[in-house]
Amino acid sequence: MFTKFYRLSVGIFLFCVIPVINAQSLNFNDPESVGLSIAGLEKVTQRLQRHIVDGDISGVVATVIRDGKIVYSEALGQRNIEKSLPMTDDTLFRIYSMTREITSVAVLQLYEQGKFKLNDPIKMYLPEFENQQVLLDSDKTDLSQTRARTGDITVAHLLTHTSGLGSRSSALYTENQVRDKNITLDQMTSNAARIPLFQDPGTEFRYGIHATILGKLIEVWSGEELLSYLGKNIFEPLGMNNTMFWAQGDDADKLAQLYRPTGGSLVPYQIETIPFTTKPRLIEGGVGLLSTVKDFANFAQMVMNHGEFNGKQILKPETAALIFENGVPEAAMPIGTRGYWAGSGWTFGGFNLVLDPTSYSFPVSEGTIWWDGSAGTRFFIDAKQKLITIIMSQVSPSNGGGFREEFSIGVDAAIVDRY
Repeated sequence: MFTKFYRLSVGIFLFCVIPVINAQSLNFNDPESVGLSIAGLEKVTQRLQRHIVDGDISGVVATVIRDGKIVYSEALGQRNIEKSLPMTDDTLFRIYSMTREITSVAVLQLYEQGKFKLNDPIKMYLPEFENQQVLLDSDKTDLSQTRARTGDITVAHLLTHTSGLGSRSSALYTENQVRDKNITLDQMTSNAARIPLFQDPGTEFRYGIHATILGKLIEVWSGEELLSYLGKNIFEPLGMNNTMFWAQGDDADKLAQLYRPTGGSLVPYQIETIPFTTKPRLIEGGVGLLSTVKDFANFAQMVMNHGEFNGKQILKPETAALIFENGVPEAAMPIGTRGYWAGSGWTFGGFNLVLDPTSYSFPVSEGTIWWDGSAGTRFFIDAKQKLITIIMSQVSPSNGGGFREEFSIGVDAAIVDRY
């Protein structure tokens, strides 16, 4: 049995008790039983509803979990305005960069199996990276202006974005067609290896395509295609039955439409040349997944539980501890100079790590791990407060009037008992 908010009208709520039989799901509980204010969470919903009314987003699905219990779950607004389809608990979202953390956990599984060491040069497994050069000027795209590389890219560098590889949207990569959803993972890996690095490995943090290359390494280490490996070793044991690289049939009907604010209205928009309703040639461990809030909640709770979920050990506790450990080399710190970047690290699990909460414009605990996606998704795993928050919408640019930040502020304000 669980308690959940059911909407009657904006700002009015009814508590209903209904049964749920689902061994793969977390249980719902009264927010006050884990130290959260019901009235405070009602205000969270009101603020999210305001962003919908104001046209910042078409709709949103959000959840709050504390002490392993879901205490807030709301699906508001519409997943498709033109078809008048509502947001639901099983709405699919393009999670983009929240794919990275899932891929990184798969990497750690193979690490604890002894398939590689974190400091192994990736050229041991991907020989095309053997002679990769470095740009003389990282702001330029002239491929003739390069020098010999100092040091090798290691697996740890890929996990922490310190390899010297760059962003899929960088001028260097777009001019040289490094990434395209209509090429294979093998082709993208070869493309990334033939283009010079932005800087020597281990010397600078540069957010980029690292998890996609890790996806190829998963194939090398496991002997399986990335799609198959993730399905058997991550999605199936975690009950992530609605997490996929593309949606067809009934799944396509559950996929939220992506919108862009244009002229005071939300207009359907497509980031990719190949829609997420078509099987891509590129199965991408960096930004390729669709998922639901419920599925991602299972993944996040496993991480919070140090690798365990519903009696299944996805990672050993000592391996899972790496997910909370800053892995950025000292030479590459700080990873940024402005905003939250200045107060963050990056873990061996592929997560942003809060080192200095005062650098953030919204409340976070030191040691929190989190990240988001470029189409309006975000999650936090706060071990100090034993709190997980997940929020998903579909808007580009992803700001959406600050709905994700207001969600964090509202949930924090609803905490009555702090640990």
